[in-house]
Amino acid sequence: MQLDLNGRTALVTGSTQGIGAAIAAGLARAGARVAVNGRSEQRVRDAVARLAREVPGADFVPAVADVSTEDGARQVGEAVPDADILINNLGIFGSADALEISDEEWRRYFEVNVLAAVRLTRLYLPRMTAQGWGRVQYIASDSAVVVPEEMIHYGMSKTALLAVSRGFAKKAAGTGVTVNSVIAGPTHTGGVEDFVHSLVDPDLPWDEAQRVFMREHRPQSLLQRLIEPEEIANMVVYLSSDQASATTGGALRVDGGYVDSILP
Repeated sequence: MQLDLNGRTALVTGSTQGIGAAIAAGLARAGARVAVNGRSEQRVRDAVARLAREVPGADFVPAVADVSTEDGARQVGEAVPDADILINNLGIFGSADALEISDEEWRRYFEVNVLAAVRLTRLYLPRMTAQGWGRVQYIASDSAVVVPEEMIHYGMSKTALLAVSRGFAKKAAGTGVTVNSVIAGPTHTGGVEDFVHSLVDPDLPWDEAQRVFMREHRPQSLLQRLIEPEEIANMVVYLSSDQASATTGGALRVDGGYVDSILP
């Protein structure tokens, strides 16, 4: 299957590292011009340079802005006014006692993980529908369906993304624009390594710590290992392509079989 995104411009939020960087690389390999987003000019510049080495000849452009704010959304819209593909990847996570999560923290998770994506969808969807082609995706999580006790504020925000995705897919009905969410399972990133070590013995070597984490905290996984960011990116690139033209309004799982149901 040839996934050809030549002539398309993609914006990937929160793409200086982890899943976002893997998605940026995957879209670039398929031929897209990719805007790399982050809050720090230096981090974005470093990420663009690193991705350019990883995908020689690709066209990466910086998009420095904190898209979790209204001003940041406007800034990124000015930097990348012509996005054909919008990947709402930006997100924060962390563990906390359910009864000790403050109102402020609840609002922060909703602002960063949900409203940032809503603002950018409002910004780019009209252009996509006007041109008769576009792709909008939201990187959700298994936590949207199987809400962990230790991070219900995060689970709440990812559940909300599933509703946002389905709703905007209806708004884009019949326009040639598809809107989907991707349910990512437990994934191997630097931040997740810190999270794993916060839940298991921090002195354990990484391979052993990962096995203990999956066995004790994510035993539902059929993959029985953390997912690599590139495996999430593969689904995103496919959904961004012409080959996925009949897939919209969906919540597609790249969760290693973690969610114990046939449908989300």
